[in-house]
Amino acid sequence: MAKLPKIVSEAWENCKGAVVLTTVGTNGIANSIYATCVSKYDEETIVVADNYFDKTRKNIIAGSKGVLLFITEDNKAYQIKGSIQYCTEGVLFDDMKKWNPEKHPGHAVAVLKVEEVYTGAKKLV
Repeated sequence: MAKLPKIVSEAWENCKGAVVLTTVGTNGIANSIYATCVSKYDEETIVVADNYFDKTRKNIIAGSKGVLLFITEDNKAYQIKGSIQYCTEGVLFDDMKKWNPEKHPGHAVAVLKVEEVYTGAKKLV
């Protein structure tokens, strides 16, 4: 499994606003959502709380890969691509329950495992 390069890990700490999470349906059509309840669990794992997923949940369960796009305070953009799992229990689910705002349901977590990382067209990993 790949890891976030140091520059991207540090950039994550300066993430501005919501991230964009994209999955693809079995019909080949992409689905993108804004997500604000997101955490870097470690250098290989990004966790997104499922508070209101619908198509995203269906796509993940059907085997879609995922792409997470974020922008920093200094307007640099990064893409993290990889396999994605949907978990309704376990360590990552329990961790999400600690940081996900109580006003949101936190049904599950989308767990993105880092495989490729880009800034613009430049592949970093």
